[in-house]
Amino acid sequence: MDIDRLYRLYGPMVLRRCRRLLRDEDQALDATQDVFTQLRQHRDRLKDQYPSSLLFRMATNHCLNRLRQGRGNLQQNRVPEDVADKLVHQVALCKELEARSLLDLIFRRQKEGTRAMAILHYLDGMTLEETAREVGLSVSGVRKRLNALRRTVQGLEEAK
Repeated sequence: MDIDRLYRLYGPMVLRRCRRLLRDEDQALDATQDVFTQLRQHRDRLKDQYPSSLLFRMATNHCLNRLRQGRGNLQQNRVPEDVADKLVHQVALCKELEARSLLDLIFRRQKEGTRAMAILHYLDGMTLEETAREVGLSVSGVRKRLNALRRTVQGLEEAK
């Protein structure tokens, strides 16, 4: 696994993700560095088949852990601006097992990479074209995956 190449290719994406979740430039820069440090430390155990998905998941988990732990009082000072941010904030504050169970239930039947697409499009506000470019799929491929995800979530809501 060529960490330097992955940093050049995906560093900006990881930084955008960290900025979006942490809403603090210094914290986002630190978190980005932490993600790539973790990647270097665990490179022997990780597969780089889908590096953008892996790095998005790592960045999201790291930032949610920072929010959960309240590093730099982010948890108290951060006020979610929109519904998607409120959802991320709630997931960050809920018990890890509850969040994992819900996310596993939602993404269990989705294809690899769908989680990264959902984060890019719904949480980071990227267009379908930007999301497709970021994950290396066509716009119609991204649209199909997100529609399938939407149907899964609607099915769960209806089952309540």
